[in-house]
Amino acid sequence: MSDLSSEETEEAEADLGEYDGERNSEGERHGRGKARLPNGDTYDGEYEHGFRSGQGIYRFRNGACYTGEYLQNKKHGQGIFFYPDGSKYEGDWVNDQRHGYGQYTYANGDTYTGEWFNHNRHGQGTYIYKDTGSKYVGGWVNGNQEGEAELIHLNHRFKGKFLNGNPIGRGKYIFDIGCEQHGEYIQSEQDKGEGEEEEEPSLLVAPKWKASEITKLTLWTPHGENPPSPREASLVGAAAAAAAAAVEERAAAVTEEEKMPSIAVTDEPAEGRDDEPSVHEVSSEVFSPARDAGEEDEGSRGEEENKDQEDQGTASLEDKEDESKEAV
Repeated sequence: MSDLSSEETEEAEADLGEYDGERNSEGERHGRGKARLPNGDTYDGEYEHGFRSGQGIYRFRNGACYTGEYLQNKKHGQGIFFYPDGSKYEGDWVNDQRHGYGQYTYANGDTYTGEWFNHNRHGQGTYIYKDTGSKYVGGWVNGNQEGEAELIHLNHRFKGKFLNGNPIGRGKYIFDIGCEQHGEYIQSEQDKGEGEEEEEPSLLVAPKWKASEITKLTLWTPHGENPPSPREASLVGAAAAAAAAAVEERAAAVTEEEKMPSIAVTDEPAEGRDDEPSVHEVSSEVFSPARDAGEEDEGSRGEEENKDQEDQGTASLEDKEDESKEAV
């Protein structure tokens, strides 16, 4: 739907902008051509029966630019969209929507590479946080982190399930020193006064990590290969125990000023980390996806603003450039 008033619509129909290019026998724009719309947008590319179809470059007056395939005036196929804030999407389009597989580079440098559905991250994908180098690899539903996934950091990673961007239920932390900490993320309950009606839990309340046990790394045996001998397995377990003990001793000797922040997932830079934290610190820390997701949310807001600008630019265009009704 167009935001134009009836008077403006009539004026737009009377002036479809300038066009220089090929036409068919019916006088429709057909073949290669260039158009300048009344709103200042320009298009240079292929037409079929009055519609932008095929390869083309559309430049918006606000600085945005789309280079790629069209079908009946809609972005459809492979294309790259450069947004005014410096972000970029490169990948599949269906009916003017990011849909299929593609990569979005956000203004803050974060990237998402994976599946899209109706303009949203949906399916399997990888989100990389530029400032920390951390990355989320797993499921997405309507733009949110959801499903089985791994959150990978510099010297450890978390494997479990996510819901609405937060970890939920059972999972485990896997440390490069050679051990794992198993546990469960529990949604903390909000205090309610007497007589107050029960409300849905706030998404701002971060789930709490409750550790249950520390084990050696789970041995992974590729299909078709023999598992390690009992002696090899015992050596792995001994090495993991020794490594954990060494880290415990070193962490105990560090002063309060020198101690690392939490080993739980944070959005703090990896620079200056001279000491590896104790494995046991995880059990007393709150995993706050909001900190890593903060940058993602900032990128997502830019993504949605870009979508609004894109839709606003193309909405008036579809009324102003109704080439199918254009006179010879």
